[in-house]
Amino acid sequence: MTQFKIDKIIDTIFHSTLMPGLIILLWLTELIFFTTLKLLLIAWFIIFVICPLVFKFSIALQKGILFLTFITYPPDLDFKRPEKSGLYATRNFYVDYKDQEEDIDIKIGVWHILPNNFVKKYAKQLQLEEEILTNVTDIETESDTNSNSKYLAIDKLFNTKDFDLADENFKKELFEESLKTADKGIIFYMHGNTASRGATHRVDIYKVFRSLNYHVVTIDYRGYGDSSNISPSERGIVFDSLAVYQYITTVTNKPVFFWGHSLGTGVATHLLSILNDLNIPGPKAVVLEAPFNNIRDEITHHPFSILFRNLPWFDYTILTPMYENNLRFESDKHIAEFRQPILILHAEDDRVIPFKLGYKLYRQALDTRGKSWGPVQFHRFEKSSHYGHKFIWRAPELPNLINDFFNAYRNTSY
Repeated sequence: MTQFKIDKIIDTIFHSTLMPGLIILLWLTELIFFTTLKLLLIAWFIIFVICPLVFKFSIALQKGILFLTFITYPPDLDFKRPEKSGLYATRNFYVDYKDQEEDIDIKIGVWHILPNNFVKKYAKQLQLEEEILTNVTDIETESDTNSNSKYLAIDKLFNTKDFDLADENFKKELFEESLKTADKGIIFYMHGNTASRGATHRVDIYKVFRSLNYHVVTIDYRGYGDSSNISPSERGIVFDSLAVYQYITTVTNKPVFFWGHSLGTGVATHLLSILNDLNIPGPKAVVLEAPFNNIRDEITHHPFSILFRNLPWFDYTILTPMYENNLRFESDKHIAEFRQPILILHAEDDRVIPFKLGYKLYRQALDTRGKSWGPVQFHRFEKSSHYGHKFIWRAPELPNLINDFFNAYRNTSY
């Protein structure tokens, strides 16, 4: 028997007997009563044996823990009025499609957020209050001297006698025409688990995008927000994103960029892989903010698993069942299945998805992607900045990172 196997056996015995052994030691040293000993051992058995076994055989519990759709914030969010979330000049609408594999109708909630240069140009027609207009930041101004020509269709819409922003048909036509003017590009944002497209930290990053004059399209997958109240799956939320991407590309041929955050990075890479398989033209580039390499490693290193990860049956009861139920989010596999350029952003003090997993994904991309494919870049944010998992949007260098990356590949195809 090799030394490695002996060490593994010793480690397994140690971790499986440590806690009950400590409880028994407390009783032997008469620090606790026999009744307390029995209660503690029963509690240990329930928490560390029964609960993992329940998790193994319950796909509903596995999905619940992974997607966390039951966590909603902020309270009383009105999706139909994004201005109440601080997003002026934003259209709420829904993309409906048929999920052929599950034979169900799906409704996906979407926000389309106009860029600030467009908002400033049409502030009067958009009926923005002066107080809002003074807070409209426009980091980058329009540089094309002939840019007015691309707005002729928009001008025509606003010049109709009875245009009405409250009319959903007019609003649909206006926002879809605006997408046709999006020379700088459209950021398709795929969020992580918990909450919805209206979560505060997500709204904050939309504001950064729009200040750089990008259109923003952001969605809620099934089970989130006001989208169809259907239990999500990896395949399901990827195809929800595909439906919205196809909506965007049906309306406009302007550049599209993917932006995934947290669990959304797994959605983005999987979607890119599917687009490649289906021979559908993909986006110009993709940004992965706070990514993980695969769900197996993410669960193992997540803070919530700290009490369970060293149990000998952790893999059998927790990791393997999720893999068997196709809850994998294997970005380290998918990243070698599309050619688009990639920018990975990760904060060193991220406690939800450890920095090392994002860096591991980066190294995997360097090792497995073709040499003629789009390059892979990695940007770390120092621990001292305290951006954690959700606040990279605060980084003062982020606008330049976004512009430099997207500008480099806006007119390039891989």
